[in-house]
Amino acid sequence: MWSSAERVVRRIEPPTIVDVEAARGRIAATAVRTPLLELQVDTPAKIYLKLENLQPIGSFKLRGALNAMRSLDRSVLAQGVYTASAGNMAQGVAFGAREIGVPCTVIMPDSAPRAKIDAVRRLGAEIVSLPYDDWWQTLADHGRAGIPGTFIHPVADAKVIAGNGTIGLEIVEDLPEVDAVLVPFGGGGLVSGIATAVRALAPRAKVYGCEVATATPLAAAFAAHAPVVVERTPSFVDGIGGRGVLPEMWPLVEDLVDGALTATLDEVGAAVKVLVERAHVVAEGAGAAPVAAALGGRLTRDAARADGPARVVCVVSGGNIDSRILIDLLAG
Repeated sequence: MWSSAERVVRRIEPPTIVDVEAARGRIAATAVRTPLLELQVDTPAKIYLKLENLQPIGSFKLRGALNAMRSLDRSVLAQGVYTASAGNMAQGVAFGAREIGVPCTVIMPDSAPRAKIDAVRRLGAEIVSLPYDDWWQTLADHGRAGIPGTFIHPVADAKVIAGNGTIGLEIVEDLPEVDAVLVPFGGGGLVSGIATAVRALAPRAKVYGCEVATATPLAAAFAAHAPVVVERTPSFVDGIGGRGVLPEMWPLVEDLVDGALTATLDEVGAAVKVLVERAHVVAEGAGAAPVAAALGGRLTRDAARADGPARVVCVVSGGNIDSRILIDLLAG
């Protein structure tokens, strides 16, 4: 069951396409306009890769972090910022704080991968390590007592969601005839932002959240028509697979997302290998989950076209994977 703190549902004002366009202007000088490349594999659909692993921090999280921070008044920023993240949003907020010149603290779960911890330290942020459940509660509570500065929520923040939505703008501009967009589902901020833009500009296209079988909060929420707590098995797929959909995110996700696609852990590992071998792309587990779902044929008939193969975009959300894990996956 959700704790009493988690049952206090905060209202998040859904961003609009106007908000997403404004976000693009705020972040354009720093965030990379990442390429959209076709993955050369033999499948019924044409699979395209949106390569967010090419951002300066190796993850899409830079977009939302920059938009949220650059929307704050300088006097507020002067007090510093902090976030709770397993690694990628931590890097996004730390990168933005260093650029602006303000203090940054990052609350990380004690299971966070070494590569992400080292990256946060390189960016100059202070790290507070907590057991996973305590870290998750920080997300549910939108902050933690005793940490100075403004809390930048990695998921449930309209400015963060709008920043993430700039990915959707770029996808539709580069592939106007897109049929489906597959997005890793961590907390819903990425898929909600992308779906906001896609729905406005290419309303026929479907947007799916992609999960790994070791934790399926989105699939469980769709089945129950409400957020529920799920069992979670830690794995190398550390960027997705939380305890559940945050209650404040559920209305957005339910309205904007067309469904959940689940891949097995082995399929995600195989997708990491395919990306390296076929596209010369290094993806972390979360970033490979949409590719695993696409290669596994998990799209519904909604993505089918009468005039040819479906055009499916997989958002490779990040490439921050421990080298030892990558070596193991490449070795099979």
